[in-house]
Amino acid sequence: MHVFRRIIITSLSLLRVLTFPLLAQNTPITRTLIRAGQVIDVRTGNEAADQTIVITGDRIVSVASTSSTPKHPGDTEVDLRSLTVLPGLIDVHTHLTGANDFDPYHELSTSVAKSALIGARNAKVTLEAGFTTVRNVGASGYADVDLRDSINEGLIEGPHMQVSGPALGITGGHCDENLLPFEYHLTGEGVADGVEAVQHKVREVIKYGADLIKICATGGVLSKGDDPQASQYTLEEMKAIVADAHRLGRKVAAHAHGSQGILWATEAGVDSIEHGSYMNDEDIAAMKQHGNYFVPTAYLIDWMQENGHLPALYAQKMKDVSAVEKANAKRAIAAGVKIALGTDAAVYPHGLNAHELDVYVNQFGMTPLAALQSATLNAAALMGWTDRAGSIEPGKWADIIAVFGDPLKDVRILQHVKFVMKSGVVYKNESAQP
Repeated sequence: MHVFRRIIITSLSLLRVLTFPLLAQNTPITRTLIRAGQVIDVRTGNEAADQTIVITGDRIVSVASTSSTPKHPGDTEVDLRSLTVLPGLIDVHTHLTGANDFDPYHELSTSVAKSALIGARNAKVTLEAGFTTVRNVGASGYADVDLRDSINEGLIEGPHMQVSGPALGITGGHCDENLLPFEYHLTGEGVADGVEAVQHKVREVIKYGADLIKICATGGVLSKGDDPQASQYTLEEMKAIVADAHRLGRKVAAHAHGSQGILWATEAGVDSIEHGSYMNDEDIAAMKQHGNYFVPTAYLIDWMQENGHLPALYAQKMKDVSAVEKANAKRAIAAGVKIALGTDAAVYPHGLNAHELDVYVNQFGMTPLAALQSATLNAAALMGWTDRAGSIEPGKWADIIAVFGDPLKDVRILQHVKFVMKSGVVYKNESAQP
C-alpha cells in the first residue's frame, strides 16, 4: 500500500514538472500600454506624436507608434492622448525629512521619529509633483535611510531615493549642532575632524545605510555662528573623504558656498558642488577641468524673498548669499559647467521642486531642453543611475509623467503635472482634468 502511494505521489509530482512550462507558455504577459499624445526624447528634444509606451512590471519594454502597438488580451491601457509624456523628474538635493520651519526651538525639539513621519508626508508630495527620483543629502538619525527602505518595501509612497544619512562636517561648522550652550555637549552626528576621523565617519555612515556621502566644505546659511564664505574641511580631509567614499562605491556631494571651499572640494574630487554661491573664475575653470556637476539650488532665493521669515541669526546670511548666488550660477552655466537640478526643498515647501526649472530658463538663460536635461539625463548621470532613470527608453524604470501643453515651449507647465507613474505603478492621474 505504501509503495503504491509513493508511486502515485511521484507520478503527480512528475506531471506538475512536465506541465508547468506549458502552463507558463500559455500565461499571457501582463502589459501596460501608455497611449501618449506626444513623447519627449530628452536627448534630442524630438517630440514624437501618437506613441505608445509598453511596460512590463517596473520596466519600459518599448516605445513605438500607437498604430503598430495593438492591445493584447490582458493589457491595461492608459489614455494620455491629450497630454505630453516625458520621463519622471529627478531632484539631486532634497531634505525630505525636514520642514521649512527654522525657529531654533522647532529644530531642537523635532525628534528623529517625527522627522521620519515628516519625511513620509514629503515623499508623497514630491512624488505627486512629478519627481520620481531624489537624492536626500543630510538627515538626522538616519531617518532618510528608513524612509528609503520603507518606500522600497511598499509601506509608504515616495520616489526612488539615494540617501546620505548625517552630513559630515567640522566641529562648530554648518553640519554641527550649534544652538545649545557648552554644558549640553551637543554634537552633530556627522562631525569628524582630521584625516583619520573623517575616514572613520565615511565608513560609519556607509555601515548604517548611506548611498552617498554629503560633506560641508564651507559654512552655511541656516546654521549658527559660521560664515558661508569660510572653508571648513581642509583639502587633505576632503581628499581622504573622497578616496574612501569612491573606493567603497559612493559618490560625494559637497555643500560649498565660499570660493576656497569650492576649489578645494573640486580638487579633492567630489562629484558635485551644491549651492556654489561665491564661486569665482578659478572655481569654474577647475570644475570644468575636473568634470564636477554644479547643483545651483536657486529657486529658494525667490521663495525666501517672497515668503521667508527667517530668525535674525540666519536672515543676514541669507540676504548676503542671495545677492551673489544667481549671478555666479549664470556665469558657471554660460561657461559650460555641467548642471544637475537640485532644489534644497525643505528650505521652501516640498512639492514646488519644478519651480527650479523656471529659474534656469527664465533667469539663467538655459533652453527649456537643457533645463529638462538637468532634471533627467544629467541628474541620473550624477547619481550613477543612467541604466535605470532619466529617459523613456527600453530597460529603464517605468518612471513617467505627463502634462497638458509643451514644456519645451513653456517649462513652467511642469509645475502642474497631471500624471505620475513610478516603476509601472500609477500614483496620480488627473489626465481628464483641464
